Amino acid sequence: MGLTSSRLKLLPVTPAIIYLMVGLVVGPTVLNILHFNPLKESALLEVLTEVAVLISLFSAGVKMPAPINFTQWRTPVLLATVSMAASVAMVAAFSYYLFGLPPGACILLGAIVAPTDPVLATDVQIRHPGDNDQLRFTLTCEAGMNDGTAFPFVMLGLGLLGLHEAGETGMRWALMDVLWATAAGIALGVVSGVLLARLIWKIRGRQQSRELLDDFLGLGLIGVVYGLSILIDAWGFLAVFFAAVALHQAELKLASVDRHKQDMPISAYGVPGVESASVVDTNTNDDAPAIVSEGALVFKEHLERLSEVILILLVGGMLFIDSWSWRAVGFALFLFLVARPVSVMLGMLGSGAPWRMRGMTGWFGVRGIGSLYYLMYAMQHGLPEPMALQFIQLTLVTIAMSIVVHGISVKPLMNIFWRRKRLP
Repeated sequence: MGLTSSRLKLLPVTPAIIYLMVGLVVGPTVLNILHFNPLKESALLEVLTEVAVLISLFSAGVKMPAPINFTQWRTPVLLATVSMAASVAMVAAFSYYLFGLPPGACILLGAIVAPTDPVLATDVQIRHPGDNDQLRFTLTCEAGMNDGTAFPFVMLGLGLLGLHEAGETGMRWALMDVLWATAAGIALGVVSGVLLARLIWKIRGRQQSRELLDDFLGLGLIGVVYGLSILIDAWGFLAVFFAAVALHQAELKLASVDRHKQDMPISAYGVPGVESASVVDTNTNDDAPAIVSEGALVFKEHLERLSEVILILLVGGMLFIDSWSWRAVGFALFLFLVARPVSVMLGMLGSGAPWRMRGMTGWFGVRGIGSLYYLMYAMQHGLPEPMALQFIQLTLVTIAMSIVVHGISVKPLMNIFWRRKRLP
């Protein structure tokens, strides 16, 4: 990966396709050198995917443009709530009538495959904190939130299967898993991010030597926020995403006040023409106030790419030739061609967004590591083995097909979108 990364960027497809092909070759599909059994290793895979999603959510949150514009955030919020619910409902109905699964299993399967993935969707996400492209913002913000908004549906499915306490009438689920866990996760994230920003600014001030390790501060914030969210039964994915958003917003606000006093630039990310945070040198101006959230971003992006390689190789190592049944392929096609576009159109009703943007948003619902995490989470909470085997096949084929179809189409479609956008 290190030797070929510059070459892979020039390919018309995403690097994830290359990693998947390698995984398929060394896995049971071809050479059978690597066979990763998700049934036996579900605990390990749950932790690996959990860490990958958390790091990716932090990176996505840091890239959110400032200041927060509620008009701009309206569409992503609707996509993460209305579109999420609609997608789960359509997948559940499809599974109920075509697969004959019980209602709880149908809802659980819908919740597993409904969230878009923040790890594999790099090519359609915000590239750096100064990127104000509305399509990229919408897809990034949606992926940052819907990994948390999918959790209530996961718990509802487990509750209907008798694997989670949802209450006799579902009241406990509504109050605890929906209202409390969501509100507490967002509040915890915002408060933690703002407090860390103020603490950093108080300790460092303007005349600091950047000896404070930004990378470790970012990882520390992830660990503390996620740990606290578990203690108070809040959704940790939402908490980490909003902690990153709040940290970055608070730092920029503090730096803006300082800039007016000192008449100095806020951040190196504002340099025109910068394509990725990974090529920005945050030390270009030793007198400029350091933004910890931006300083930690490069390291998080490297961890993101490393986790992407590992987990996609494991996906290839879990697939067999007979995994590619018409049942699994048809399920994935229904998700990509029906459930995702229809749910997006419902979520974007009245948004005023151009139809080409709605179409692009409806197509680029990348499924990946987040879905794998929810599957492992359900298995660790007692999902029966026959049902787990069926879910593994459906989820892995969906992820693999998403990597291929979205990985092939992302660069040409995004180029067409930008070219038309620039036309008068």
